[in-house]
Amino acid sequence: MTSYFQAIILGLLQGFAELFPISSLGHTVLIPALLGWKIDRSSDPFVAFLVLTHLATALVLLGFFWRDWIRIVAGIFRSLAERQIRTDDTYAKLGWLIVVSTIPAGILGLLFEERLQQIFAAAPVVAIALVLNGLVLYAVEQLRVRRGPEGVADDRRLAALSWAQAVIIGIAQAFALIPGFSRTGLTMGGGLVNGLSHENAVRYAFLLATPIILAAGVLKIPDLFANQAAGLPEAIVGALCAAVTAFLSVRFLLKYFETDTLKPFAYYCAGVGLIVFIYLSL
Repeated sequence: MTSYFQAIILGLLQGFAELFPISSLGHTVLIPALLGWKIDRSSDPFVAFLVLTHLATALVLLGFFWRDWIRIVAGIFRSLAERQIRTDDTYAKLGWLIVVSTIPAGILGLLFEERLQQIFAAAPVVAIALVLNGLVLYAVEQLRVRRGPEGVADDRRLAALSWAQAVIIGIAQAFALIPGFSRTGLTMGGGLVNGLSHENAVRYAFLLATPIILAAGVLKIPDLFANQAAGLPEAIVGALCAAVTAFLSVRFLLKYFETDTLKPFAYYCAGVGLIVFIYLSL
């Protein structure tokens, strides 16, 4: 499926690009196409390889936000025990908001899994999706500017989201099932147009990414053990590399979005996507 060198490159790239709003799946499809690597990008083993590297990223996020997840899980169980979500229970509300936001991507991923997997072999289509991702990020920033100044960055603001807003953010995340669209970018975009600050939006994006990626890993990792576990050692190496760059990325981005915006990533996605599309079309 992949060599160790390819697994290292793809793993390092995935951990970096998954958390930056530039689409890890898009880059994972485009880089092998540009370099001429003979990889069947639409095969089950390769998709399972990608899922394992994503799982490593999710575990890094889980470790980074472990205190928050303890509060969130405790809040969910507390609400179940009390049979209500109290208005002053920040983490119970936040936990159920994450559940609601996860549903759209979960349903669409299961319904269109095979069709979405076929896009992995269509590099020009992915390049166009990357351009569109950049345009969406830019449009979101323009809409946010017109909404006025940002609010205070804390979990109480996240818990103040309405259920409808949680669904909107979840639908935005679902578009990231298409390679070329960024999960972080679209989730942040959904949060920004619903009044969140950049700092709150990226925090919600990272919390929301964790359960959906973990669920995908549970479903797809068994494919790595098919055919006598072909490609499993390379996948493990790739996953370890992804974990390293994911840890560095989350530390950087949480600090970056305290003061900066999505616009540099919008320019990058639109420019790179257009250049790659033209190159692959020649």
